[in-house]
Amino acid sequence: MIKSSKLPGWGQSIFAEMTVISNKYKAINLAQGFPNYDGSAELKELMSKYIQKGMNQYAPMPGVPKLRKVIARKIEKSYNLTIDPNEEICIVAGATQGIHTILDTFIHPGDEVIIIEPAYDSYLPGILLNKGVPVPYRVTAPDFRVDWNELEKLVSNNTCMIVVNNPHNPTGKIFSTHDLKELTRISAAHDLLVLSDEVYEHMVFDGKKHVSALEYPELYKRCLTTFSFGKTFHFTGWKCGYVIAPPELMKEFKKVHQFTVFTVHTPTQYAIAEFLEDPSNYMDLPAFFQKKRDLLEESLKGTGFKPIRTEGTYFQIYDYSAISKQQDRVFCNDLVKEKGVALIPLSPFYSDPPNDMVVRFCFAKTDETLIKAGNALR
Repeated sequence: MIKSSKLPGWGQSIFAEMTVISNKYKAINLAQGFPNYDGSAELKELMSKYIQKGMNQYAPMPGVPKLRKVIARKIEKSYNLTIDPNEEICIVAGATQGIHTILDTFIHPGDEVIIIEPAYDSYLPGILLNKGVPVPYRVTAPDFRVDWNELEKLVSNNTCMIVVNNPHNPTGKIFSTHDLKELTRISAAHDLLVLSDEVYEHMVFDGKKHVSALEYPELYKRCLTTFSFGKTFHFTGWKCGYVIAPPELMKEFKKVHQFTVFTVHTPTQYAIAEFLEDPSNYMDLPAFFQKKRDLLEESLKGTGFKPIRTEGTYFQIYDYSAISKQQDRVFCNDLVKEKGVALIPLSPFYSDPPNDMVVRFCFAKTDETLIKAGNALR
């Protein structure tokens, strides 16, 4: 007899759902979080270069040594943390694979995992597949701020891990030094692991700074942190990222990683290793995306959408309560059909959705697309 899957009743993601509707009505897709423009021509040429040079066989399980060394230098410069490229870095097939491998490695049946909702939609199934127990802590519009004393009340004798996402998808909020100090305090006091998803590290605006878990030594001892080259270099389809963790945690992570994907696309690693040596290839991202955020905001003036200004990522939350009192999912579905613009409702990111009337725009699009969307909505 065929048994049911481990995720019975689990449908397609809200991203896939909205893209299907967007394609059906030939709408402007500001729903899915990927650029509609290409990345660096130089990086594409480097990919071709290493393919032609024959770098097409298996790379070492933790990743190409040159890439790990470049990452270690980048981490030291960015976060003042000296790490061993052989013992504390593993290249992964995109941050999502890294996240699921972390959960596969450390979550046992019955372990409780605290997640901050609205939460990126891969965390919950990753916990459930390992028979863990998700424990949601809810933040709501307009500030989406964490009250760490309230979050700490969720910790029990069964709590194993806290998952954080900074900068945060879908809200666009970033953690302050206070947030990281509180996370450090709670995780140390209760002997918890921390999964810190920092794929949007280089997309922080208005002169603010990304505060990484890597900057707090006591937190780093118990933390596994994920990063994404796909997000940083506008090539989400390349599916390449990395995980950083102290040696004792990374040793266990690699045991599972080697039997999940074993290794990651070899020419991609060589190409990124060379491209990453020049910091200018990623340090201009804040200005690049802040300009797009501001263009979207200007384009939406007069539409009734009220911005809850993003601090990071390439997503912007807007309040639509002046336009409609519909539930967010209904509002987004009708918007595609009536205005030809696809957005993402926030309710699917919650276990118990609040009544906030807010939606997520993705502004990693060409200026022409953002202006066109604004005109359609106006």
